[in-house]
Amino acid sequence: MFEFLKKAVPAAEPAPGARGLFGRLRQRLAAGTSFLSRDLGELLPGRKIDAELLDELELRLLTADVGMAATERILGDLRRRVARKELGELDALLAALRRAIVEILTPVARPLLIDRAQRPFVVLVVGVNGSGKTTSIGKLAKRLGDDGLRVMLAAGDTFRAAAVEQLETWGARNGVPVISQASGADPAAVIFDAYSAARARGIDVLLADTAGRLQNQGHLMEELKKVRRVLARQDSAAPHETLLVLDASQGQNALSQARVFHEALGVTGLVLTKLDGTAKGGIVIAIAAELGIPLRFVGVGESIGDFGEFDVEDFVNALLATPGAAPP
Repeated sequence: MFEFLKKAVPAAEPAPGARGLFGRLRQRLAAGTSFLSRDLGELLPGRKIDAELLDELELRLLTADVGMAATERILGDLRRRVARKELGELDALLAALRRAIVEILTPVARPLLIDRAQRPFVVLVVGVNGSGKTTSIGKLAKRLGDDGLRVMLAAGDTFRAAAVEQLETWGARNGVPVISQASGADPAAVIFDAYSAARARGIDVLLADTAGRLQNQGHLMEELKKVRRVLARQDSAAPHETLLVLDASQGQNALSQARVFHEALGVTGLVLTKLDGTAKGGIVIAIAAELGIPLRFVGVGESIGDFGEFDVEDFVNALLATPGAAPP
C-alpha cells in the first residue's frame, strides 16, 4: 500500500553532507512520489476534507507503521483544524501533516556529541542480528576519523568469527586498530581489554561491537548488562553512549526492539539502517513519538556516503515529496 522506498542501483555519490544523503533517499522514492503524498493524492480527488476522510487517513498512517501514539497525535491536530474549516484542500492538508511530523521528529534529531574530556569516549553498539551493527560501526569510525578523532574498535561479538573479520576489514579500511580475542571469549573481557588499550594509547573514541541478539533473549541481555558493569569499573560514566542499531524495514518489530533494549540498557541514541529497503518509513515517526530517544544516524544504502546524521527537514521533504519534484 505504501511504497516508501524501493531498491535501486546505487547512483554516483554527490558531495557528502545531510542534503546529499537525503537527496539520495529522495531519488530512491518510487516514480518520484512518497508513501504519504501519493496515497493522499489518490484519496482526495473529488472529495472534501472531512471526518470520514481523516478516518481513512488514520488507517493508512497505521498501515504505514506510523504507530498508534504518533497517529493519534497527528490526527488529533488535523481533526481540530478540519472542524474549524482550516483545511479545505490537499495542499493545506499536506502542509498541516508536514508540520505535525516535524513537531514529532524535531526533539529527537540530536547528533552524537563526543565529549573530548572523556578519553576514551565509549560507544557501546547493540542490536539484533542483521540490523547492520558492524557496518554502522565501520561507517561511524570513518566519520569520526575524518573529524580528527583517534578511534579504536572492540570486537565484542565473539560468537561469530565473521563478525570479527568484518570489523577487522573496516578497521584496516579506516586505518584504526581493532582489539579482538579468540572465538567464544567473554565479550566483557574483550571490551575491558579494549578500554585499557584505548586509554593507554590516548584513543579518543572506543566503538564496541556486541553480538546480535533478539530482544527476548534474556540471558544475552544480561550479558550486555555485564559489559556495562565492567566498563563502569573502569570509568563510572562509561559507556558514554549506548547506541541501538535498528533495521527500519522491520517496521513495528523495530519499535518493539527499541522498547526492550531501552528498558534493559537505557539506550541513549539510535541508528536506523536500511531506509532504502523499507516500504514503511513511518516507523521513524513511531519510535520518535513513543520513546523520544535521540536519533543520531540513518542509513539509506551500502556506501559510506549513504550513512549520515538525521536531519528533520530533509527527511520530511523526502517523505512528503510531491510527484515530479526534483531531489533536494
